[in-house]
Amino acid sequence: MTEAASVGAVIIDCADPAALAEFYGKVTGWKTGYQDEDFVYLGDEGATQLGFQRIADYQGPGWPDARKHFHLELVVTDVESAAADLIEQGAARPDFQPGDGAYVVLTDPEGHPFCLTTGG
Repeated sequence: MTEAASVGAVIIDCADPAALAEFYGKVTGWKTGYQDEDFVYLGDEGATQLGFQRIADYQGPGWPDARKHFHLELVVTDVESAAADLIEQGAARPDFQPGDGAYVVLTDPEGHPFCLTTGG
């Protein structure tokens, strides 16, 4: 490849794009840049965006489950405080927590796992 590619968006398959985008909008502070019945994009055009795509009969991954295809790693200053806030917003904290306390695994309202870390 002669030109390096840049990431335009990370798209998350889901049953309810509007609801999941609302959750992640609260998590990131990003605003909706585009929305229709089947797609919602968070973030500014030209920057990396987070997208949500409706999939008929979608079922989220389990945790822990080797079938997950990706997860987001979100950097915060206080992991436990952020985890508590996100649980109030609809996230869940699974019992299985790998990493010996280096990070916390949560799942979003549709079951996608994501991690909270201080980045250090």
